[in-house]
Amino acid sequence: MAKNLILIMDFGSQYTQLIARRVRENNVFSLIVPYNITASEIKNLAPKGLILSGGPANTYRKVSPKPDKSILKLKIPMLGICYGMQVVAQLLGGKVKFSKGREYGRAELFIDEQKDLFKGLAANLTCWMSHGDYLTKLPKGFRTIGHTLNAPIAAIADKKRAIYGVQFHPEVIHTQSGDKIVSNFLFRICKCSSNWRMASFIKDTVAKIKKEVGKKRVICGLSGGVDSAVTALLIHKAIGRRLRCIFIDNGLLRKNELQQVKKTFLEHFKMNLVCIDSRQRFLNRLKGITDPEEKRKIIGNEFIKVFEDKAKKLKGVNFLAQGTLYPDVIESVPAFGGPTAKIKTHHNVGGLPLKMKLKLIEPLRDLFKDEVRNIGKRLGLIENILMRQPFPGPGLAIRILGDVTDERLSILREADERLLDEIKKADLYDQIWQSFAVLLPIKTVGVMGDARTYENVVAIRCVTSVDGMTADWATVPYEVLAKISNRIINEVKGVNRVTYDISSKPPATIEWE
Repeated sequence: MAKNLILIMDFGSQYTQLIARRVRENNVFSLIVPYNITASEIKNLAPKGLILSGGPANTYRKVSPKPDKSILKLKIPMLGICYGMQVVAQLLGGKVKFSKGREYGRAELFIDEQKDLFKGLAANLTCWMSHGDYLTKLPKGFRTIGHTLNAPIAAIADKKRAIYGVQFHPEVIHTQSGDKIVSNFLFRICKCSSNWRMASFIKDTVAKIKKEVGKKRVICGLSGGVDSAVTALLIHKAIGRRLRCIFIDNGLLRKNELQQVKKTFLEHFKMNLVCIDSRQRFLNRLKGITDPEEKRKIIGNEFIKVFEDKAKKLKGVNFLAQGTLYPDVIESVPAFGGPTAKIKTHHNVGGLPLKMKLKLIEPLRDLFKDEVRNIGKRLGLIENILMRQPFPGPGLAIRILGDVTDERLSILREADERLLDEIKKADLYDQIWQSFAVLLPIKTVGVMGDARTYENVVAIRCVTSVDGMTADWATVPYEVLAKISNRIINEVKGVNRVTYDISSKPPATIEWE
């Protein structure tokens, strides 16, 4: 990975993570770094190329994020996208101005040079624009290689220094041949090799774990989902029986989840598995807590305390493994310290205590969900876990808006079970990224058996996605929604109204909290 690396400099764009994915789709490894990373830090990483993302700022304002100007002397191929193009151009002597006519959405791009970055592309194509500023003067040594009707300088190039820029967003699917533009930058300009493979990742990761752990032991927090399962399989491959998996029943699980986990990991994988009943411990800590960020942090801290308590009873345990993914890291904290806004704290990242007695092992920390599933398939993970819909580490606590109590947990478990049952009966489970119920902190008036009721409201959330970074609400057939609603209202005591969430991510997140 280190020998064939593309760095993505984050200026706060909503598409930064999408750029990283587009690079990886070409079997080239990518990492997101903050805009203020130093030139010496970049030099030490020795990337094959650098992509500067878009962003909401204006380059001509004093408070706008600016990269270390010394990066321009590193002789590394660069591609600036939107704000990234403007900031590079300005640093090199170009001029950027505010435009009264903001250009947002689809635009027709006219390619002036069908070489290098635009090699193999049509003379004109549809591109996706999202900007209010525009480049009015080229830096010395650059030439215009593309334009639109509203942006005379829509793409620029300095072939001698291998610095390119585009005002549009090639990383989004709305740009025709955007994947080809990214590919041209990687292979024609950066001279990358297409060697980022899951097979090589498995081999390298297993070797790294062996070296790091040595003769010590590892405990792995197992949730029953694909992320922790793949983590456990990788570590088991590296150290065998010196791995002990721990499943914590925190009282926030779905119905029958503990039984399913025991059956799968004890019978199928025959791993060392310990199940710990900590239901009352977690519920006591969550009593009266309604703020979602506080819930996540309490749960994260409590998980670690339970793991550490167990580790004391085991000899030679120095490491804690967990299935943290790249989206967890990106959403919990600004990407590697960059300006991207924090969305929410994930219990296994931002919810961890500052001081821990166990060293963390997170082999999947730089991967997206679909990459993890690819690894799981190669490792022989069974289908019902491999394709299991994501379930949040904090469990039902963040699907109960407001106070978490035994009564409210019971209502949500029953509602959620009926939702998933109908989704599976309709053969929609594998088509939907996540489908779950949310218990709202309100009650509404209803009529049951000619009598007035004043009961809870359940919201249904079903979304489609590729990696969880963006998502659209799923168009579940009306008849399926009707069955879900009827079953929940008729079979779950304490619910008299069901709603369907039709929000996409962004602006909403997948989970409600």
